Amino acid sequence: MSSPNSPQDDPALGASVVNALDHLRKGGVVAYPTETVWGLGVCADRRDAVDALRNWKGRREEAPLAVLVPRPASVGGLGCSVGPPARRLMEAFWPGPLMLVLPCEDRFAPGVARSDGALGVRCSPHPIALALAEALESEGLGPLTSTSLNRSGAPPALRLEEARALLMSEGTGVAPLLVSPGLYDAGGEAPSTVVDCTQANLGLLREGAIARRDVEAAAAEGPPGNANR
Repeated sequence: MSSPNSPQDDPALGASVVNALDHLRKGGVVAYPTETVWGLGVCADRRDAVDALRNWKGRREEAPLAVLVPRPASVGGLGCSVGPPARRLMEAFWPGPLMLVLPCEDRFAPGVARSDGALGVRCSPHPIALALAEALESEGLGPLTSTSLNRSGAPPALRLEEARALLMSEGTGVAPLLVSPGLYDAGGEAPSTVVDCTQANLGLLREGAIARRDVEAAAAEGPPGNANR
């Protein structure tokens, strides 16, 4: 994964984010790298954009989408409730490959949140994903959806070459805009661990880059010494 880690450090990244922001503002779809795989994003508060994303992926209506935030403090602005265990997990592992499913107000386009209103939220350390999330928050747009770049049922794009090939292939609707200035690529880490924080007892929905034992320890006791990497 490339660095630097902010648009101010990299003019090409800054210009690319401005271009992507304009595309998203118009209801467009963007493809962007994360620390794990390539992602697909639209403004989560725009029904037409969410419909376009689902149409491109061929994704089932009932399958929810996650969103990206630039920092833990942003979660409150989404209308989500964060209990002590979830907050300890944010402190321990964000930014990083951890998705938290949180009780949330239903203020997004249909199909973004789960059927019970719960919302999957991530905070990625990848410079492009982070810059996009920050830009949308600054503009009062979004947040940005975070779902893998792939056709429904197919494996996600892991490398820049795969992302390009997929976006050039014949598909439904307009191809997403590729956001990868300076050949930024996805980090290739294991998939995100997904934790359901909507009940008193946390539920591990997927064990990925962060092991179950580490999730359970951080949720119960707070972050280890250098967890907020």
